[in-house]
Amino acid sequence: MLDALSDRLQTTFKRLGSRGKITEEDLDVALREVRVALLEADVNFKVVRDFIGRVRERALGADVTQSVTPGQQIVSIVNQELVEVLGGDSEPLRTASSGPTKILVCGIKGSGKTTLCGRLAQRLKRDGMKPMLVSTDFERLAATEQLQVLGRQIDVPVYFEEREAPAAEVGKRALKEAERLGVNAIIVDTRGGVALDDALADELAALADEIDPIEVLIVVDAMTGQEAVTLAKEFDEAIEGTGIVVTKLDSDTRGGAVLSVREVTGLPVKFITTGERLEALEDFHPDRFASRVLGMGDIVSLVERAQQTMGERNVEDVARRMKTGQFDLEDFLQQLDQLRQMGPLSGMLDMIPGMAQLKDKAQIADMNEAFLNKSEAIIQSMTIEERRNPDLLNGSRRRRIAGGSGTTPADVNRLLNQYREAKKLMQAMAGGKGGGLRRMLGF
Repeated sequence: MLDALSDRLQTTFKRLGSRGKITEEDLDVALREVRVALLEADVNFKVVRDFIGRVRERALGADVTQSVTPGQQIVSIVNQELVEVLGGDSEPLRTASSGPTKILVCGIKGSGKTTLCGRLAQRLKRDGMKPMLVSTDFERLAATEQLQVLGRQIDVPVYFEEREAPAAEVGKRALKEAERLGVNAIIVDTRGGVALDDALADELAALADEIDPIEVLIVVDAMTGQEAVTLAKEFDEAIEGTGIVVTKLDSDTRGGAVLSVREVTGLPVKFITTGERLEALEDFHPDRFASRVLGMGDIVSLVERAQQTMGERNVEDVARRMKTGQFDLEDFLQQLDQLRQMGPLSGMLDMIPGMAQLKDKAQIADMNEAFLNKSEAIIQSMTIEERRNPDLLNGSRRRRIAGGSGTTPADVNRLLNQYREAKKLMQAMAGGKGGGLRRMLGF
């Protein structure tokens, strides 16, 4: 996410850090580059203007130009100001102290509202609650069907009506059904639109009045940039939102929406989504996100994600095997499904301090779903002995494996090269300088 912005900022700060001291003119040149980088990332121009002004004021006030480490001090100031722009402290999803927790999800058409409803239901179920999904969207074809599929996938009841009715009336009947089923969390999907017209605003306001939600989440599609931020503000003014969810941050997008939406709307970003799987829902932490943007990593989120998808004991076992060099292709095969649940591998590298710039070297940016499927086929075509000792794979064995997996010898060679490079990085993370993952997991 935001790779182009991150790369541009890191280059700027690295150039500053190479100087013993900098002048006020050097600072202004660097801040102009930061300004351009933020604008190119589609960050709201008023947010950029105020942000640059605060950074410059703090940098001069801290007498950075007289410091022996000006680059580091400027990075620190930029990091602190980014955290403030993003909201300061994280604000988790609220739950009701009595009665069911009611969540209303709204946003423009195609922003990912329905999928988000399923993700929230899965999250609440994982946390021990009994959620129910509700469909009030009669306009989009297959909206109800999509919600039903999600409900079956995560084993959560879905309330819907065959005949079109006002959303507020559907919501009222859904509350009675929730009481009958004994659920304690109700997530309501709503109709979207290309824009927020008066009819949609009135419909959402009536629905909100009827169900009285504790959370009104406005979905912002990162791919639509500042237009999404403007619409989020309009939704908030119409129905009084309580939080923002930024979707599709894993896409090929500039991502400036997530850096603008808090300042423009005043609402906290509560979640971001970075993949297509239901598990790809992240709690938003401004400090961690700012660290990722600046290339400083987010190891806390990485460990949390690994523990959620792999289990803490499994994480420790894998880390021990990586440290001792025992992590082989058989281990890799066993972890493929869990890696898929953790999200894009290139995104995980962004969470490791200092690793983002090594993605190209390890070719890990290419390790997408297609890569994982092909890798699985190749490894399954090997014998157990070959998986445990890849050094046995000479030319004839590689040709046999390629034929058995429906791939080419070049594909097999590419997998082995990527595996070896990735193994080096994982070993460094697990047991390298400072203890890496092993030290953070406390063993």
